[in-house]
Amino acid sequence: MMLDKLEPLRIELPLLVIVIAVIITAVGVVYSKHLGRIEFVALQKLEQRRDHLNEEWGRLLLEQSTWASPARIEQQAELRLEMVAPTADMTVVIKP
Repeated sequence: MMLDKLEPLRIELPLLVIVIAVIITAVGVVYSKHLGRIEFVALQKLEQRRDHLNEEWGRLLLEQSTWASPARIEQQAELRLEMVAPTADMTVVIKP
């Protein structure tokens, strides 16, 4: 009598394998999605860093062009080094 009650609970092996495979696949999909989100967040942070570095690079290029302008170099040569542009009488021509 006890065996008759347990008979409907019998699970077939192919069905059990399919259920386990579906569960493993579902866990794999969730894990894969989680990794994708982590990588996306890392990508966003790297893009923000890139944008910040591009802005800083632009500012540095502007600063370089300001400091290296010919007018500024000439002004600093006159002020700091007391240099002057040579006049015609200061020019000496050397012939071979």
